[in-house]
Amino acid sequence: MATLLHLLIIIVALGGWSIAFHIRRKKNRTEKLVCPLNSNCETVVHSRYSTFLGLPLEWWGLGYYSLIALAHLALLFSSPAPAILILPMLVLWLTVFAFLFSFYLTYVQAAKLHEWCAWCLISALFCSIIFLTSLAIYS
Repeated sequence: MATLLHLLIIIVALGGWSIAFHIRRKKNRTEKLVCPLNSNCETVVHSRYSTFLGLPLEWWGLGYYSLIALAHLALLFSSPAPAILILPMLVLWLTVFAFLFSFYLTYVQAAKLHEWCAWCLISALFCSIIFLTSLAIYS
C-alpha cells in the first residue's frame, strides 16, 4: 500500500511542477494567463503576494514539487539505511509547511485580492493531496 501512496505523491508532484512551470513560462513570455474560472489569474500571479523571500512563488513551487517527487522516488527505491531514515521526517515537515502556506495563499485570494486563480487553486489542491497522503504513509 505504501508503494501506491508514494507513486500517487510522485504523480501529483509532477502535476504541481507542471502548473508552476506553466505559470513561470507565461510570466517570462509576458503572455496572459488564462483562467478557466472566468476570474483574473493575472491579478493573483502579479500581486504583491506573488513572491516569498524575494523569489516568485512559481520558483518555490518548482523547487517544492521537484524535491517531493525526488524524495519519494528515493524512498520508493531505497532500502532502509541510516542515512535515509531522516528523509521521511524532513519530507513530512516540508509537506506540512507547503500545505499551510498554500492554505494561507488561498485565504489571500479570497480575503485580500478578491480574485481566484484556478492554477493556484489546483496547486493548493495538489499540496493538500500530498499532505494527506504523506500523513497516511508516515502515521
